[in-house]
Amino acid sequence: MKLQVTINGKTYEAEVEVLEDDESPLPPSFPPYQPPPTTYQPPAALTQAYTPGGGEGEEKICRSPVTGLVIKVNIEPGQEVMANDLIMVLEAMKMEANVTAPCTGKVKSVSVAPGDSVKVNQIIVEIE
Repeated sequence: MKLQVTINGKTYEAEVEVLEDDESPLPPSFPPYQPPPTTYQPPAALTQAYTPGGGEGEEKICRSPVTGLVIKVNIEPGQEVMANDLIMVLEAMKMEANVTAPCTGKVKSVSVAPGDSVKVNQIIVEIE
């Protein structure tokens, strides 16, 4: 079989021999797409609340949720607080995180002051 090919404006003639006359193979066939089920049930271990340390009295300890800087402390030892009262504001990556009291009670100790750096899960307030 003769072919004529043009490259960069120049025409060339080439003789080509076809060695196999078979048709090209068909692409593989795949089963039709079926979307995954719409109801996902996470393992029970993932749905349980995480409590760092998990020891006795852990519910009266407030830990830092982020690594960051203490911006404002709204409480002092001896002060009464209600569950979910704003007790502290932390800054992490230019974002402010409000820290709330984990339970109702009297503040036993405050471990940080404005300007202090804190790490994730560091104890920042204890309530009695």
